[in-house]
Amino acid sequence: MTATHEVFNQPPLLLDHDVAADAALLEAAEREGAGWAAGDLHRLGKLAGGAEAQRWADEANRYEPRLQTHDRYGHRLDEVEFHPSWHRLMDVAVGEGLAGAAWADTRPGAHVARAAAFYVWSQVEAGHGCPVSMTYAVVPALRQNPDLAAVYEPLLTSRAYDPGLRTPTQKRGLLAGMGMTEKQGGSDVRANTTTATPAGDGTWLLRGHKWFTSAPMCDLFLVLAQAPGGLSCFLAPRILPDGTRNVFRIQRLKDKLGNRSNASSEPEFDGTTAWLVGGEGQGVRTIIEMVAMTRLDCVIGSASGMRAALVPAIHHARHRSAFGGPLIAKPAMRNVLADLAVESEAATALAIRLAGAVDRDEQAFRRLAIPVGKFWVCKRQPAVVGEALECLGGNGYVEDSGLPRLYRDAPLNSIWEGSGNVQALDVLRAMQRSPESVEAFLAEVGAAAGADRRLDAAIADLRERLADRTDPETRARRVVERMALVLQGSLLVRHAPAAVADAFCASRLGGDWGQTFGTLPPGVDTAAIVERAMPA
Repeated sequence: MTATHEVFNQPPLLLDHDVAADAALLEAAEREGAGWAAGDLHRLGKLAGGAEAQRWADEANRYEPRLQTHDRYGHRLDEVEFHPSWHRLMDVAVGEGLAGAAWADTRPGAHVARAAAFYVWSQVEAGHGCPVSMTYAVVPALRQNPDLAAVYEPLLTSRAYDPGLRTPTQKRGLLAGMGMTEKQGGSDVRANTTTATPAGDGTWLLRGHKWFTSAPMCDLFLVLAQAPGGLSCFLAPRILPDGTRNVFRIQRLKDKLGNRSNASSEPEFDGTTAWLVGGEGQGVRTIIEMVAMTRLDCVIGSASGMRAALVPAIHHARHRSAFGGPLIAKPAMRNVLADLAVESEAATALAIRLAGAVDRDEQAFRRLAIPVGKFWVCKRQPAVVGEALECLGGNGYVEDSGLPRLYRDAPLNSIWEGSGNVQALDVLRAMQRSPESVEAFLAEVGAAAGADRRLDAAIADLRERLADRTDPETRARRVVERMALVLQGSLLVRHAPAAVADAFCASRLGGDWGQTFGTLPPGVDTAAIVERAMPA
């Protein structure tokens, strides 16, 4: 073969870098009380930035979960097989305490440290974060039944990843999932038709179906079902205490846009044994404790996905030359990268602040701020990933770059645990039922009062919008979007470098924000912003 060309002007592979070398993340973790975790974050970040972890991520998505409904003789199995790389990703996640371990850690900042590590490790691969997140979130809900919590919580908070369906006495650690939605209702869980009948021995028998139940190989699930006293929450284990299999028939796995490494299933219950969690008829109130924490992880996961897309975009522009010089030196490209970096830092600051609210049990603030953050940050992820992909041109459109997988995964967090309208309406509900949450929210954003005139004007405008009770559902999205921007602006004005805070206020709050990224106004120090966001 003859040589036709040599390869040059292509970026080197982005490998062996420290994913946790992220100034916005480390500073946020420090101020929210988890500065002590920096060493562990860097250790995990180096693993996340290495070739081995990247291979695990690729293989877990390339070789998708496979459902086995029956064995060779026709007996029901209802098991899902995963590629070994899925198990390696899970082993790291659970071992690093990203599942339930924070609830057993008495150190101040434990939940912040866990959130920061979840942010770092999710940049490797997002799909396996689903069972990890649900296991983290189940603990506060399960505590509403102290007897069940005494049995299951020590294993849910374990750092041992122990796959396989066995009784708790045979396991070193457990994973948890949830079954809420059904075909006919979706987010309207009060339309559920699954029933729960008392068995007379303290257990209940479930009969019905669920429409989206992810990670069906988890050890136990919180399930909503209609009891005689109304919609209630139940714990349904895959394996019963006597070692027999519970009835958990997996009808099929979903063929999804993204999140391909994770199995999402349609299970059916037919005499499935379960235990009541919380009061009969209090199902939504009980399971919302779990939902609030998974919503938090949606925010963290979307912030992580933004950072995972921003880093290769900056890396590409730093090493690629076009039109007479490095791409990163071109004003138009630098404006795009800086705009993406501002969006990423705002999302990161908000995600870690919400984790701090969990750590310090700031119930009033987090009641409003978590759905606000879930609404906004999760909606921004697809736009950020799409623009970052475009920064790489055709290189970003091929699977080898990793950006297509990020792009397919990007819309999920905005759908999971309630889409945009559900979040906006939940914010309205919180404002009506918990006025103290509005006071806590305004106190948080008001902590930056006087530091930036554009932020001050935005806070005043927000107060007027919150006081306006005209047609609240029609206006809900506009109000919640404004709440999110003002909250992010307040955090950046107080804590971010001047260049980042000025860019955010000038664009997101100052009325000069275009409909696309790369529209930061003149005078913004784009070079300083990109330099701060640049991977080491």
